[in-house]
Amino acid sequence: MVSKCLNLHVSSSYPNLFAYSKIPKLSHSLTLHSSSTKPNNAIHANNHSLANNNVFVKSSNFKVHFSSPRFEIEPDPTLINDDLKPTTPSQRTFSGLEMASLWVGLVVGVPSYYLAGSLVDLGMAWWQGILTVVAANMILFVPLVLTGHPGTRYGISFPVLARSSFGIHGAHIPTLLRALVGCGWYGIETWIGGETIFILLPNSIKQTSLSKSLPWLSTSPLEFFCFLVFMIAQLSIVWKGIEGIRKLEKYSAPILILLTSLLLVWSYVNANGFGHMLSLSSKLSNSEFWSLFFPSLTANISFWAALALNIPDFTRYAKSQNDQIIGQAGLPIFMGAFTFVGIVVTSSTKVIFGNVISNPIQLLGKIGGFVTTLFAILGISLATITTNIAANVVAPANALVNLNPMMFTFRRGAIVTAFLGILFQPWKLLKSSESFVYTWLVGYSALMGPIGGIILVDYYLVKKTDLSIEDLYSRNSHGAYYYSRGFNVAAILALVVGILPVIPGFLHKVGMLKSVSDVFVVIYNNAWFVSFFSAGLFYWILSCLRKKVGGN
Repeated sequence: MVSKCLNLHVSSSYPNLFAYSKIPKLSHSLTLHSSSTKPNNAIHANNHSLANNNVFVKSSNFKVHFSSPRFEIEPDPTLINDDLKPTTPSQRTFSGLEMASLWVGLVVGVPSYYLAGSLVDLGMAWWQGILTVVAANMILFVPLVLTGHPGTRYGISFPVLARSSFGIHGAHIPTLLRALVGCGWYGIETWIGGETIFILLPNSIKQTSLSKSLPWLSTSPLEFFCFLVFMIAQLSIVWKGIEGIRKLEKYSAPILILLTSLLLVWSYVNANGFGHMLSLSSKLSNSEFWSLFFPSLTANISFWAALALNIPDFTRYAKSQNDQIIGQAGLPIFMGAFTFVGIVVTSSTKVIFGNVISNPIQLLGKIGGFVTTLFAILGISLATITTNIAANVVAPANALVNLNPMMFTFRRGAIVTAFLGILFQPWKLLKSSESFVYTWLVGYSALMGPIGGIILVDYYLVKKTDLSIEDLYSRNSHGAYYYSRGFNVAAILALVVGILPVIPGFLHKVGMLKSVSDVFVVIYNNAWFVSFFSAGLFYWILSCLRKKVGGN
């Protein structure tokens, strides 16, 4: 047998790809599968050791030892661009405080306020509404931190992480589903922002024929125009990229906290204290409360469930795991605090105006005083922009980049997201508490739940948190994440298993089925829980069976 020491260099258009993440340099065990004396071109690569940088190449007829400080596989250009590369150390700029400030910008907004107020509007007591919201976000804190871990450890975004469980091509399924929800939310938030512009318009304009609703559009041309204006204003910020978003969230947080405090003070002064809220009791019987509690809990979880999936898009910029964990704690804290404000102000409207006003946009129109209204509207606009850009632009934009890195950039993906948001007709989704909470929020949780369950089971139980960065960007048929032609059939089957039980209840909710079994109603009301655990368990079973049959 002949052995020889050689220096190995593989040229690459991305020569420092694996230096982008804060992980040790890896060495690799490569096997050249051969028949007779001719080696096959197929190469199987796996992470072998973190202790040294030696590379061994074996065949049935010879063994060659390559001594090299680094071995790099050239990434496939259809799987990578500047937006999909692992983050560099210099890009890791998010401290724990900045991660937490991100949640301030996300939480303080009209949908969060509206969600809190809608619980009171639907009959809950003030403390029941607050506990429901806090309980949901404490539950969601766990998958947030767990899903954020690979983002910080490897510097990878959600679409790249999804490749490890769904396959390098199969990853398009969860990322596009997440993108679809993001586009819907983008439309909702943008419509809310457009409403603030509409309120500022002079009455002489709002009283013209342009303010009359068109049957085919289901809204007025003037309101639709304000919607488009607000959309364009947001895109001007998105154009600056993730660093622009980071600065926006950082400097907006104290302003939003101040404006929220002022709204609370206004409520306290005009309603003569908080006695009105404390005196509000539940309008629901014991059975009615529990029948409302579980779908409300699901709705509150699904409120941030989509962002919990793509949280690696942000934690990949965190300085450390401690920073990302500290930052994630901001969700239950700030969501609980803002829910308190939302319920206090909503309940005070009964005292101040004689009827409950759960929509803050409508409330602004009744506060009175041009200066007060102007500051309040500017505050809502800022809150809407900070929430919308971070929560609803990043994921769809990255999904489109992942779909075709050679065609899409983050900016182009953001533009497509904006226009897709129009197709959701958000003015219809916001027409009532019922349609917003129990159709939109609970409905899409059936898509987000199973994806989250599969990714977490794969990363922690199957992969044991050990990912091959090279294979995440490789289309080699023997790569770790190539599976079956780039699709992990087990993950796709588990996704279907998680979604199917929820469909009958959803169709009943939207009126497509007149009646269904009570079992399906219960499943739908707990859609996120059912889909998350059923998909995760089914995927784990399939993965164990595959490992047992395959022997690895």
